[in-house]
Amino acid sequence: MKKIVFILCVTITYITNAQTGIIKGTIVDKQSEIPLVGAAIELLNVEQPNGVVTDIDGYFSLQAVPVGRQTIRVSYIGFESIILPNIVVTSGKDAIVNLSLIEAFDQLDEVIITNSNAKAKAINKLASVSARQFGVEEVTRFSGGRSDVGRLAANFAGVSAPDDSRNDIVVRGNSPVGLLWRLEGVPIPSPNHFSTAGTTGGPVSALNPNLLKNSDFITSAFPAEYGNAIGGVFDLGFRKGNQDDYEFTGQVGVFTGVEAMAEGPLGKNKGSFLIAGRYSLISLIGGGAGGTSATPNYNDVSFNIDFGKGKLGNFSLFGIIGNSDIEFLGDDIDEDDLFAAEDENAFVESGFGVVGVKHQINIGKSAFLRSIASGSFSSNDFKADRFIDKDTPQERIIRYTEADNRETRYSFSTLFNSKLSNKSTLRAGVLVENFGLELLERDREEQADNNGDGDPDLFTFRDIDEDLSIIQPYIQGQFRVTKNLTLNAGVHGQYSTLDEQLVFEPRAGLSYKVGQNHRISLGYGVHHQPVSLPLLFLNEDVNGQLVQTNRDLEFVRSDHYVLGYDVRISKGWRGKVELYYQDISNAAVESFSSSYSSLTEGADFGFENDRVSLINDGTGFNQGVELTLEKFFSKGYYGLLTASFFESKYEGSDGVERNTPFNNGQVINFLAGKEFKMGKSQKDILFFDTRVTFSGGRYFTPVDLEASQQAGFEILQEDIAFSEQIDDYFRWDVKFGYKINSRSKKRSHQFYVDLQNITSNENVFTRRYNRLTNQVDQVDQIGFFPDFGYRFQF
Repeated sequence: MKKIVFILCVTITYITNAQTGIIKGTIVDKQSEIPLVGAAIELLNVEQPNGVVTDIDGYFSLQAVPVGRQTIRVSYIGFESIILPNIVVTSGKDAIVNLSLIEAFDQLDEVIITNSNAKAKAINKLASVSARQFGVEEVTRFSGGRSDVGRLAANFAGVSAPDDSRNDIVVRGNSPVGLLWRLEGVPIPSPNHFSTAGTTGGPVSALNPNLLKNSDFITSAFPAEYGNAIGGVFDLGFRKGNQDDYEFTGQVGVFTGVEAMAEGPLGKNKGSFLIAGRYSLISLIGGGAGGTSATPNYNDVSFNIDFGKGKLGNFSLFGIIGNSDIEFLGDDIDEDDLFAAEDENAFVESGFGVVGVKHQINIGKSAFLRSIASGSFSSNDFKADRFIDKDTPQERIIRYTEADNRETRYSFSTLFNSKLSNKSTLRAGVLVENFGLELLERDREEQADNNGDGDPDLFTFRDIDEDLSIIQPYIQGQFRVTKNLTLNAGVHGQYSTLDEQLVFEPRAGLSYKVGQNHRISLGYGVHHQPVSLPLLFLNEDVNGQLVQTNRDLEFVRSDHYVLGYDVRISKGWRGKVELYYQDISNAAVESFSSSYSSLTEGADFGFENDRVSLINDGTGFNQGVELTLEKFFSKGYYGLLTASFFESKYEGSDGVERNTPFNNGQVINFLAGKEFKMGKSQKDILFFDTRVTFSGGRYFTPVDLEASQQAGFEILQEDIAFSEQIDDYFRWDVKFGYKINSRSKKRSHQFYVDLQNITSNENVFTRRYNRLTNQVDQVDQIGFFPDFGYRFQF
């Protein structure tokens, strides 16, 4: 074969007229993650040549780029080149692009040009199947998303959102509690305002998407570095601030609140800072939102401070701190409120925070060591005072429920990555987490009056002050067997100090490229996760003594099997099909014949508090097929169609196969958007986006009305658990807005209106027993809701 050498002559063209921007970022070797010095970046589809090469740190800054959506080509001798389209360039903020190139398999001196839709593949090079990356542009673009990464993921195949009031996500029929959140390489608690202990979602996200870099979402057969999860993984990272110029952003939105962000250079070693703060807009203007008439108050601060590269490597400091509170006063509550009751005053406070130090140092020319030490906390305090004989002369109020839960977590993660050759990469590491738990829960619900005061006793279900550690070592590698065949394989270990459990989990993924446009993938993995901590530490009254009879439960085990087929239909179009089967064992069930299983937890905002003396005899399975048809943004429009058809079943100790509450059966999403260039210079943008979602209804356990009326509280027909299905879910969202790029200064504006559930479809939230009316009432989810936002960047 004749060798072809490409000599790229690049020039930097400085255009002083208005409405230009900058594209900047870093280029690294995908296998070693070492910067590539001298990689060429070329702006395509422009009249005048415009390009640069990377410096010794792999950094580049492409100046005088016309605003709008632009395309670049990144080339490096001996590496496969990448063409990256749809980089959004504005006059108010530099566009940040961080890319990785993979070394050519045959080590030729030629450049292999590929047209890669980068977001179709995960950032983690060891993820073979069921993985996709996403960026801030998608989080903020899609209609109905509320700038929430959890709601963004609900548009992907295999994912469904249980309700409009929270961002819990169901991945392939798994409970939301099976989800792992990671930030900068370490696990974190639920990053949401108003979250409750043991859950992974909440009504409002505390993650500010303006700080996120492109990140991964993985739904099955995770690479070996991920553990302590059986449902899915959000692997998030913060971007670095602008290391050349100071930039500022002001923003306001119904759900995101009032926001200010600043970034810029720091120190003499090409460091940077990035910090943003948000405060609830609803709190400032009053009123309710998200399914309640009560006023939610919340705020958060996020930051990423990079100290640049020194002799000891690169250090950075990152973190999020958030607080929230709300009061539900019974006299002000509507009967269809999603969160509160008319005969109670409830007070909720919650907090979330994570602060970490990250260090990375290169070892030679092909390896690096990355270490992260972090501390995190989550807290929620709930108190409910119930009116007895309300609106009568005998009216009184008593403390009915109180919960005060605190979790502190100290984590240390270290990872060694080495590129052994252009055909193989080795990665090994360990994650050590120490959990400090203070869980207190007292409740009168369903309790007897043993002390004779006329009220149900306030029983203590949880009152613990415990700590435990989970240690997770792993080793994994990528082996490019041939130019078209890649094997990812590894082993993950998991050890808990609570009851000295130790498990090993093999993981493997195989990817085979057929021609230029087809790819077949196989994935297998064993995964374990402890039963949720609120269940592990439940108290049981044993001969007058409170005993934690669940604390010795073993890990729940899940075996994942995945087959995928990916096809590039044409330029900018992609199709994907995945079939999966997930076999679950060791789920916690009751020791007597019962329909209960820990696999059904997570369907509500909390956990059941009367499931004690559990044993690991439960089983379940999830199986399905997922379809994706995607038109990546080009020629002014994009489209995304995802369809999931699945089955989610479980067995309790009674041996009866039942639906899980997450067995919707099918979920279909259609998204599309169009941009129109406006103004004399065609640099302003009018945009429209829409989303249509349809899914089968969730299964639920019917209320035993007669027994509930006699008892005064809700009693379910557990012998026919999850036998009835809520009506199908339908929602149509429409979003439109306008982007303005300043003609004379580094400024840009964006306005949008997001009309959520534009048809005001009455989707069912729940059917529950109302102790005031002694009937089973249907409560609907949020109807038509208009969101709006404005962003100013300079």
